Amino acid sequence: MAIEIEHKFLLANDDWRQYVHSSLIYRQGYLSSEPTTSIRVRISAEHAWLNIKSAIIGTHRHEYEYEIPLADAHEIITNLCRKPIIEKTRHLVLDDGNLWEIDEFAGANHGLIVAEIELSEIGKAFRKPAWLGAEVTEDLRYYNNNLVAHPYSEWHDKV
Repeated sequence: MAIEIEHKFLLANDDWRQYVHSSLIYRQGYLSSEPTTSIRVRISAEHAWLNIKSAIIGTHRHEYEYEIPLADAHEIITNLCRKPIIEKTRHLVLDDGNLWEIDEFAGANHGLIVAEIELSEIGKAFRKPAWLGAEVTEDLRYYNNNLVAHPYSEWHDKV
């Protein structure tokens, strides 16, 4: 069984940008997003994946991911996925031995930037960099599957 253990944060400032060692552009669409699961297709460069994830809110959940043909992924996103499509640049930052994934959203979610850290075990301690802001792991609004139904551009109470 695949378990994802993740914490999600806002950013306190842009100081993290000086530590970016690589960036990837993602397009992802949701085929299904229910209270218990989400099914998405994600494209980055010349690769594509089908991802099935339990939609349990919190630091850990079940996650399964499988590479699929790129042409199929483009057709699925275009013809089958709910709109808007999630568009983001994922910046990778190493800090104190931890890999931070910082997602800078575009399109309907432009202006939203969220940092995530995946851990190897539940409750594992990690150092929070000075550029890290408030934790939003428990806030449904910041989950990608919810950003389709309620894009950041439509929020009235942006942080």
